[in-house]
Amino acid sequence: MLKDSIVENVNIGVVFLVVFLAIMTGVGVWGMKKTKTLGDFFLGGRTLGPWVSAVAYGTSYFSAVIFIGFAGTQGWQFGINALWIAIGNAFVGALAAWLVLARRTRRMTQNLDTMTMPAFLQERYGAKHLKPVAASIIFFFLLPYSASVFKGLGHLFEAVFHIPYDIALLVMIAFTGVYMILGGYFAIAVTDFIQGIIMFVGAAVMIAVLSGQGGGYFEMVKKVIAVYPSHVPPAGQSPVLGINQPSVLTVISLVFMTSFGTWGLPQMTQKFYAIKNEAVIPKAAIVTTIFALMIGFAAYSTGAFSHVFFDLNTIPKDANGKILYDLIVPTLLTGHLPQVLLALIMLLVLSASMSTLSSLVLVSSSSVVIDLAPVKLETKNGKDTSVAMMRFLSAVFIIISYFISRFQISIIVYLMSLSWGAVSGSFAAPYILGLYSKKVTKAGAYAGLISGLAVEIALFFTLGASNSPLAASIAIVVPFIVVPVVSKFTAKPDKELLEKAFDAI
Repeated sequence: MLKDSIVENVNIGVVFLVVFLAIMTGVGVWGMKKTKTLGDFFLGGRTLGPWVSAVAYGTSYFSAVIFIGFAGTQGWQFGINALWIAIGNAFVGALAAWLVLARRTRRMTQNLDTMTMPAFLQERYGAKHLKPVAASIIFFFLLPYSASVFKGLGHLFEAVFHIPYDIALLVMIAFTGVYMILGGYFAIAVTDFIQGIIMFVGAAVMIAVLSGQGGGYFEMVKKVIAVYPSHVPPAGQSPVLGINQPSVLTVISLVFMTSFGTWGLPQMTQKFYAIKNEAVIPKAAIVTTIFALMIGFAAYSTGAFSHVFFDLNTIPKDANGKILYDLIVPTLLTGHLPQVLLALIMLLVLSASMSTLSSLVLVSSSSVVIDLAPVKLETKNGKDTSVAMMRFLSAVFIIISYFISRFQISIIVYLMSLSWGAVSGSFAAPYILGLYSKKVTKAGAYAGLISGLAVEIALFFTLGASNSPLAASIAIVVPFIVVPVVSKFTAKPDKELLEKAFDAI
């Protein structure tokens, strides 16, 4: 049934796809005309307004993972409790992040003349070796993560359009590369805005149609609450299909990791560097929150509604009776959405992935171009040669992502699983405390970065991949204790450096 329904939608899906990719390419060409310096390429010249900035943040936040794997897994296992993730993402990951971090980040990065997280940490703490260490962490963990998004897109194309995986992967890499390499962050932000509109409209229509089939949204919620205990019994009772209801700690750690954890991710904080001015912040905070609420509630509600549309016999399973979580939402949608809307949802998933992917590649490539091997801002024949270097190395990174996606080396798979906790655990405390406290020392920043990374790696392999949200949450929290303690007993920061960093803050 799933295959037949998908085949029926190939033609209209291809039309949507061709139009979508043509628009993305056009934006890249347009962005190229506006990109003349390295600052233009990486930050869009710090000229972005509230709507574009807000939607760029939101689309980088939510990738295809939330609609396919995450919604199905958490929706079935957590039931209506999965909506706590959506609430946390909207009010902590989006609203609070803009209100707490954006103004100080924009002002302090200007004071220190920095464009990247590694450069900010180095200049903020006067630690000349901190930048290459931080850049290496970004390179080793975000690049594999971007490759995993490429992999997911390749499989999506293979399933929906019946294009061989290798060819699908090349198509996606080519089009992502075109608009990102040509137009840099400006093109990414504009395409994110277009993709964000598609995501918002598609998510709203999707949840409206599904809710309508069950008597309305709140009626569907009541049905999920009623049937959930029989599908997923509480801990202590005999599990059904091998699962029990998750503990409160599991729910809290997942909400924390996906909400507060974004505060330390370079691809998210970069959005604050690029805003036009501080007047943008309140508007962007509201727009991002509304966007996050719609995407989060649509995705996790769809996953939770699977309890109404499926029972223990019809839920997708493999030959051994194990639930195939990644197939729950695709199977539900293909069975209950009309043809045109299903094609739109496919475009929604594609938009979510490409927007996240372009941000990841840009930040990963900058870790080498700007931080590990800084290019000189030289001008030759009226053109900034550093932009050409950034474009070239961005292309190289996209090619590397292709090979990682294509061959799936085992060590890379582990790095993908570790990426969120490793990156946020390393950066969150030194970055956030550095914005607010003048007492954090260079040694404290080093200790925070190293302790977060070490705790994540140790707990990931100790607790296992199934407890990765808990491991990541602990890795994010520990440095907030380590940094102040180490700072208390180490050499105080330079007063001139503090005056420069905190000027007009």
